[in-house]
Amino acid sequence: MPARRIAALRGAPAVAAGLLLLVLGIALAVWTERSLANYRAALQQHGGAVTDLGADAEPQPELQGKLVRISGTPRVVVPPLDADFGQHADTPLLARHVEMFQWRELRLGNSVTYELDWADKPQDSSRFAQPNGHANPGPFAIAGKRFEAGQVQLGGYMLDAALVRSLPGSEAVAPDMKALPANLAASFSLHDKALVTSAKPGSPRLGDLRVSWRAVPLQEVTMIARVAGDRLVAAPNAADGGDYGVNVGDSALLDMRPDMAAQPGMAWLRRILAVLLAAAGAGLLLQWRGTPRIDPTAALGGGLLVVGVFAALPWLGSSTLAAVLWLVAALAGVGLLVWRRRAPVR
Repeated sequence: MPARRIAALRGAPAVAAGLLLLVLGIALAVWTERSLANYRAALQQHGGAVTDLGADAEPQPELQGKLVRISGTPRVVVPPLDADFGQHADTPLLARHVEMFQWRELRLGNSVTYELDWADKPQDSSRFAQPNGHANPGPFAIAGKRFEAGQVQLGGYMLDAALVRSLPGSEAVAPDMKALPANLAASFSLHDKALVTSAKPGSPRLGDLRVSWRAVPLQEVTMIARVAGDRLVAAPNAADGGDYGVNVGDSALLDMRPDMAAQPGMAWLRRILAVLLAAAGAGLLLQWRGTPRIDPTAALGGGLLVVGVFAALPWLGSSTLAAVLWLVAALAGVGLLVWRRRAPVR
């Protein structure tokens, strides 16, 4: 058998091993960069990385401008006040709910019926199919309204108004009859945690009003927000509009931001390993191409070239800097290969 054919047979395992190592290096590099690119996209989508402060944390200078996770029970410093009725409560949000006893039109197929019931907005009886005998009084004399606490604190931080409005939950609040102004006390009576104008609260008549209040309960919550001085505010640069997060109870960061919590680990170690694998593969292939022995410099150049090109691909369109850095690494690999090719053989 000719000597050239024998050399080719002996080189076949080296070629296979070189290709395998090269593919492994490329795959590891692409997987690493793609996971990092996806993670960075998730951070930008939500407004940034999150620092976990735990429960009832106090302001710290190094946290300025950062997104944080904090849990605890909010404390109302300045409670909300419904000045019209003199009602206040130890709650972040107090809502006045107004209803009128009115005619309501009910349609089922071609059948139309009417009933008297409480409704939280005026029912326009002029649009009824049978307005005669079902006329409603018209606009409410009193409007529903929401009242926010002047200051709400979570841990050592004051909450911005947007975060106060995001606090979850609702519970009925019984009105304080002693706090009612004299003119309203003469018009309303207490019935089932609400104020009603009915002469007989259990038997309301057309046009009677019912006013009730609901409050956001003080309960343990977990919040993701941005630190601004001694305040927590909504993140202004979240692409998805989810510029803050609020959960009832002590929720882990993984529950609130699953994609942000899955940060790729050991990224630089994986990058180095990808280059080394590709370099080993390139060294074997270059040896098969006629080099008498594996040249470490040329092998490294080949590894940087291949990994740099493929690792830049996941960053195209999302991070110009990361893509450019990997392409610079690829050019460095080209430079090493050219230099070794032109260097005198010793």
